[in-house]
This record gives sequence, C-alpha cells and structure tokens, in this order.
Amino acid sequence: MLARMTDVTEPEKALPARTFGWWDMWVAPDDDPRSDGGYVGELATLVGYLKDQRLTFEMKCADLDAEDMARRSVPPSDLSLLGLLRHLAGVEQAWFRRVMAGQDIPRHYRTEDEPDGEFTGAVPDPDVVAEAWATWRSEVAFAERFVAEAPSLDVIGNGGDEPIALRELLVHMIEEYARHNGHADFLRERIDGRVGQ
Repeated sequence: MLARMTDVTEPEKALPARTFGWWDMWVAPDDDPRSDGGYVGELATLVGYLKDQRLTFEMKCADLDAEDMARRSVPPSDLSLLGLLRHLAGVEQAWFRRVMAGQDIPRHYRTEDEPDGEFTGAVPDPDVVAEAWATWRSEVAFAERFVAEAPSLDVIGNGGDEPIALRELLVHMIEEYARHNGHADFLRERIDGRVGQ
C-alpha cells in the first residue's frame, strides 16, 4: 500500500513515495542484527540497548551515497545524516575517551574557531563520508572496550565538568542515540521515503 503526502505545493519539493507497514522494514525481522531484548542484568541491558541504538543509526544510513549522506533534507534545519554521524563520533570520543578515560586529546571535528564543525564540515565527498564512518567505528570500539574492561558500573569519569558514573553515562548515550535516531528517521524519509527501524 503506497501513499504520497500531498501537502507540498511545489512539485520540485515533493516527498518520495512512502510505504506503510511492517512488511516494508529495511530488513526482514529474521535478518535484523539488533537484539530482541531478553538481557539479563543491568550491565547487559545497558550495553545491549546502546548497541541496538548504534545499529539502528547504521541502518538508517545504509545504502546512501555521499550526496545523500550530506543532504540537509529537512529544511530549515542544517542537519544531515553525515553531520549526525560526525556528531555521534564526537560524542563517543568526548564521553568515553575524554571524560571516562581522562585522555586530553583534541576533538575530531570541533574547534574553538569552528564549534559546529561536526555539521558544517559534513560535505558530499566520499572521502569525508568514509573518514567519518572510520572515526565513528573507532570511537565505538574504544567505548565498547572501556565498558568491557571497567570493574563496575560505578566507575567515575572525572574528565568533564562534573563527575559521572559509567552507569549514568550509558543511560545518557542510549538517550543521545535515541534522540538522533529520531532525527535520522525524518532525514532518511525525506531522502528516499524509507521509514521504520
């Protein structure tokens, strides 16, 4: 069942066709890489939900070229999927490397001169997209190792403005990804009509 939104008065800005229903999920339920829950224990639950949110973001960006990744498809917002990817790489780095591990390292995309560099540097260049994915994956791998090696969820990170427990950080990261996955829903739908997941 296809439906086209009709509230767009300018044909050149028409929305892509949209399909409704579970049968139009990006992957069949049996092929979905995310967990179906059933986690045992606090650590496994927090880690599992965060992993699923990260996978969801990857799925929302699947099969897009550099032009689509950098497209600001929900005006007047300047958000793009590439900008979100760069932002999430920066978030992973800031919280796990800088705050939790205490590493005094420069940020990937932000500087004093360019505080919005995560978004302004999101340009439709295949090399920029590849670098952003590599950076994000590297930061996620570091975060996963940090959590796996932490003696408990009570470990405190002191590298930020205020101390934070690993437990609270994991909840915050789930929230961060969930919020940006909502943004990614709208961005992706405007690019090619894909919805869900």
